[in-house]
Amino acid sequence: MNWTLAAAGLGLGWAASNALANRRRIEFAGKVVLLSGGSRGLGFVMARQLLDEGAKVVMSGRDKESLFDAEVALEKYGDRLYTVPCDVTDVDSVRTLVQAALDHFGHIDVLINNAGTIQVGPMDTMGPHDFDVAMKTHFWGPLHLSLAVLPHFRERKAGRIVNVSSIGGKVSIPHMLPYSASKFALTGFSEGLTSELRAENIFVTTVCPGLMRTGSPRNAYFKGEHRLEYAWFSVADSLPGLSMKVSTAARKIIEACRYGQAELVLGLPTKLVVSGHALFPNFVSFVLAQVNRALPGAGQAGTEAFKGKESESFVSPSVLTASTEKAAEETNQFRSDERAVSEPRRARSS
Repeated sequence: MNWTLAAAGLGLGWAASNALANRRRIEFAGKVVLLSGGSRGLGFVMARQLLDEGAKVVMSGRDKESLFDAEVALEKYGDRLYTVPCDVTDVDSVRTLVQAALDHFGHIDVLINNAGTIQVGPMDTMGPHDFDVAMKTHFWGPLHLSLAVLPHFRERKAGRIVNVSSIGGKVSIPHMLPYSASKFALTGFSEGLTSELRAENIFVTTVCPGLMRTGSPRNAYFKGEHRLEYAWFSVADSLPGLSMKVSTAARKIIEACRYGQAELVLGLPTKLVVSGHALFPNFVSFVLAQVNRALPGAGQAGTEAFKGKESESFVSPSVLTASTEKAAEETNQFRSDERAVSEPRRARSS
């Protein structure tokens, strides 16, 4: 009898949850979406999918050349796409972005905090500046953007915020300490924001993806034995069983926003690691310590940072990283001035 009552209770809870989710559902056609970090990678793909649904997208990015290339690539969407250069680490730049979006489209319905930076290397190569840059990008940027749009959302009595965090915001990853620390801060902020704003019809979604095939390694920063760091990172980023196709990730994030979902953890490996760490933290910490032992040392390069595209070797690019190279082409990771230079090399390696 008790089992029957429990099952009935679960069934009613599930039905009530679905009913509430359907009431929160929004369509993106005609909605205005402000998207940071939209000029390449995951942000670029999300912008394209949102535009396909009929949304109006305000796309921002720090790199003006990449932002221009993205605008050209998406020119078929016409005046539904509006690009504004913005450095999310600069609060004045953030305020200018929000005001520009309001001036251009009249209102904002959705904010997607997606701007990011990746620094890879042993702890001994990371200084306070690396942590400062990561925090300004992943925590202070989303904080200032959220604070800038909240008065507008409250006036309209509706709004959506999506904060793209990471598996690194749930479980700290070796050789990515600044990244993980800042993503932990974003996750905590986003989860608290979810609880505080729901009563005001403002729904906040915290997204924690694992590896995605966005082509981003070439624009990430690597320290220590940077060629080895770039090799393992770009190979891991290319493995189909370990990494997720960026278009799939983008679609799932948009769906989570559509239904006002509180949290989205992307990818089976990510879900296993996050769940395992919650249940068996000592064991997962032991496993990660063994992973760290297998990663490259600090080397002789000191604290100098190199971009992935400056850290190539016989391992990367190669057949092992082919899917990441393909993703880089599809997600605007190559700036227009880099394409002509890189095309002969990729032709020779194919």
